[in-house]
Amino acid sequence: MPSRLNPEDQKRVDQYLSAPQHQVERRPFRPWLLLVLVLVVVLGLGLLSRLLSRLVL
Repeated sequence: MPSRLNPEDQKRVDQYLSAPQHQVERRPFRPWLLLVLVLVVVLGLGLLSRLLSRLVL
């Protein structure tokens, strides 16, 4: 896809993005870890809810 910027503006954008503060190394995204985390939170809240309902009733 060609850039809609003129060459001078595109050069400024490229310089900005190549600055050291924009070159952060990131760990790869792991969807299975996210799924496990969501399941643990949901199960934990469910168990807490059951515990509280038994204490109240």
